[in-house]
Amino acid sequence: MTGTSLDTAIASDLLDWYSPRTGFVLERGGQGLAGTSPPHAVVSVSPGPDQVHRAGSLIQEALVAAGRTSVAMGALPFDGAPVAFLQIAAHATRAGAHALDVTPMPDGYRLRRSAPEPDEDAYEDAISEALRAIEGERVDKVVLARTLVVEAQTLLDPRVLARRLRAADPDCYVFAIGLPGSAHALVGASPELLVRRSGDTVSSDPLAGTAPRGRDPVHDRELAANLLRTAKERNEHRLVTETVADGLTPFCTTLEVDDEPSLTSTATVWHLHTAIRGRLRRDAPDALTIAAALHPTPAVCGTPRGAALELIRELEPFDRRFYAGMVGWVDAQGDGEWVITLRCAEISGRTARLYAGSGIVAGSEPVAEDREVDAKFGAMLQALGVNQPPR
Repeated sequence: MTGTSLDTAIASDLLDWYSPRTGFVLERGGQGLAGTSPPHAVVSVSPGPDQVHRAGSLIQEALVAAGRTSVAMGALPFDGAPVAFLQIAAHATRAGAHALDVTPMPDGYRLRRSAPEPDEDAYEDAISEALRAIEGERVDKVVLARTLVVEAQTLLDPRVLARRLRAADPDCYVFAIGLPGSAHALVGASPELLVRRSGDTVSSDPLAGTAPRGRDPVHDRELAANLLRTAKERNEHRLVTETVADGLTPFCTTLEVDDEPSLTSTATVWHLHTAIRGRLRRDAPDALTIAAALHPTPAVCGTPRGAALELIRELEPFDRRFYAGMVGWVDAQGDGEWVITLRCAEISGRTARLYAGSGIVAGSEPVAEDREVDAKFGAMLQALGVNQPPR
């Protein structure tokens, strides 16, 4: 195979390069990566609980074969249930610039929402079950998710949705990725960097602890300040930060972790945030292999990891598929960027299936956690033209 061409010139908008055939855009603040021609090669990673680890090995073999300028990109599922397809780019653009987009929904664009799965009562019952598991010391934290289906009268365009998400949350990692199947795509705006490797430096920005945004500036500031001082939220955040730092430690000669969490926000929620930065060992692996060592973090799974995964399978009545998995890229030098697949939807023709979840720890209240999930649905619902989250 021949090497991949990387175009580093400024593009007017990386999302202009998206098509179902090329199917990969990941950007934040106008900078990112897009596949700009049909894939040079596609690596298929079969289902299984160790899928992300096998993906790392398979991708590195493909990158070596493709040449020193090659780059792999794609999405990996939460727990390896579906097949994953990652592409070796035949041509990619690594930079872009854009103006904020306020693309209106097409004329006559009518939407119909189905009931979420599970419904409100069943979700709160599942949270109560999780709290009993926490009280019985089976887990310290578990993340429980819901889905919601929205149907339109015309085909949904992943580029339109991604542009609207980007306009609402320009600081998030916006992605649009083609999945196997006609008109099938994964679209979202994730606030959470799992890992970035650049040369001998590595970084991660774990988020945990969430509060809805307020409707006016005064109320919004009050909600943010309360989040920062609430013991339950800080404890949930600490569980995530410590686990990510422990996961990065074996790869690093030095590792710096913020002493205290800080606040970060999206258009619909506040989060607690901690920056983690490290210097990599000479023998440190590539970005995807490091990401695989961290995945799934307590931010999307829980802790201890094995027990939390078991509880998720018991209490969630659906397959998460790509939700809470990873989206990103890695090049032949080992550099790359992987984000957690959050605030997302799978698009298939006229249908969008949305996903969102909430972290359950000691002190969680079922009604409050249910409302947190509704707030997280908000970004995608607004991009679809739905003003209010379902209740």
